Amino acid sequence: MSMNAALLLNRDLLRRALPGVTLAVLLAPIFVMKPITMTQFGLTLIFQYAVPIALATIAQMFVIAVNDLDLSIGAFVGLVTCIAGLYLPTEPILGIVLLLLCIAAYAAIGALIHLRNLPSIVVTLGMSFVWAGLAVLLLPTPGGKAPDWLHALMNLKVPMVPFPIIAALVIAVLVQAALMHSSYGVVLRGSGGNPKAVARAGWSLLKTKMMMFGLAGTFGVLSGLSLIGLTTSADAHIADRYTLYSIAGVILGGGAFIGGIVSPAGAVLGALTLASAGWLLGFLHISPDWQIGAQGAILIIVLTLRALISRGAGR
Repeated sequence: MSMNAALLLNRDLLRRALPGVTLAVLLAPIFVMKPITMTQFGLTLIFQYAVPIALATIAQMFVIAVNDLDLSIGAFVGLVTCIAGLYLPTEPILGIVLLLLCIAAYAAIGALIHLRNLPSIVVTLGMSFVWAGLAVLLLPTPGGKAPDWLHALMNLKVPMVPFPIIAALVIAVLVQAALMHSSYGVVLRGSGGNPKAVARAGWSLLKTKMMMFGLAGTFGVLSGLSLIGLTTSADAHIADRYTLYSIAGVILGGGAFIGGIVSPAGAVLGALTLASAGWLLGFLHISPDWQIGAQGAILIIVLTLRALISRGAGR
């Protein structure tokens, strides 16, 4: 192997390792300031809400993979919590039907964007008001109740390793295998990376778009279910920040807004990073009003590092 090839390989490995390195850099000062966080109990607290954030991030990743952007995922997750809190404990069949209709609606949004060549930012921004409005109509004030089985699942006690970390790893492995290492996963990603080639190969871009948006809706539903399993009650505005979290998680994990460039494992690491960042900022006594700005600064730093690595690789 030539020196230039070895240098390019090292830079590529560094770029792939950046999401994990970022998470480690954030966790290190937490462990130093609060050694108890290195215990199973401490890690469970840090990553308690990592699962719903990771699922919302994966939902966003499917949309970004086809060169679109979803500005409604936070409101959608909030709606899911309201449906789950109101209907799953007492009328589970109705609740399941409503959640399936929500997933179908997401797939229909993908079809609308493709058929009418509409900007996804505008469509999903409008849908965010629709989802939020429906959630408020269903549940004007916080309430409802998580099903007992869902609460038990999200608070599962596992020996040695905290359940949120296990759940995040399972999500990463399953989606990574399906999207990155299967033949149909190549087609789905190709519809964002090179749609003309996918169309020439005989694949329907409409179907791939609907599939990716349908998957986004599916993981949005899973995010809402896991969230209410943790909080035990529903709130129309409980996941308003998840839209920004999901976008940041995908980008922190190595994704890009164009070209169908995504990384499921990286996206989950990005979600874990965002979950731990709040604890670090809290330990540093940074006001909650400033924490979103601080998390944005972390994102900018990571993007700058990635750009510097890529620029070096291109020389």
